[in-house]
Amino acid sequence: MSAEYDPPTDPLDIIHDDHELLLVNKPAGLLSVPGKGPHLADCLIARVQAAFPEALLVHRLDRDTSGVMVFAMTPAAQRHLGLQFEKRQMKKVYVAHVWGHVTEKTGTVDLPLIVDWPNRPLQHVDHENGKPAVTDWRVVRHEEGATRIRLYPQTGRSHQLRVHMKEIGHPILGDPFYSSGEARNAPRLMLHAESLSLRHPDGGRGMRFSAKCPF
Repeated sequence: MSAEYDPPTDPLDIIHDDHELLLVNKPAGLLSVPGKGPHLADCLIARVQAAFPEALLVHRLDRDTSGVMVFAMTPAAQRHLGLQFEKRQMKKVYVAHVWGHVTEKTGTVDLPLIVDWPNRPLQHVDHENGKPAVTDWRVVRHEEGATRIRLYPQTGRSHQLRVHMKEIGHPILGDPFYSSGEARNAPRLMLHAESLSLRHPDGGRGMRFSAKCPF
């Protein structure tokens, strides 16, 4: 990865900020947190903390995924948001372009996942040792040789959406890990975190934040 890491230089795209929350639209190609070594130091949390020194990490998105990420502005907010993720109260919606023609209108993938140790960071399905992983999906429209789809993860496993789509025969276009052949021929990983619904740490009001899909 190090030889290829050439993150975009777009300025921070702030969706919302207040005394407890900061929401940012992460560009594709930028790490959420630093990798190992100085060449992988540039990342979203570093850029965010340069502008908002008190910002704290709550979750991450894969390097090649774009979209909504939330940061906490206080330790109490970080705990509050962390519990929402843990209890699956945080609702995320993703948009993806997947390979092929998905024939059903909606569906659910329920396949447990675990890290593929010899091939880290890849994940794979393991019915004996894997952790539960569930993704609901809904077709938006069909395109030439591909389908635009919305994904509603019920769990938050690493690479969950990418593995689940591959397993049903419709890998996400441009996925360097889980697609092959023509399905790789896209300008980027065609996966975007479109919206995030949460309860505000100060008062518990339900809020939804979104970032327009760039593809």
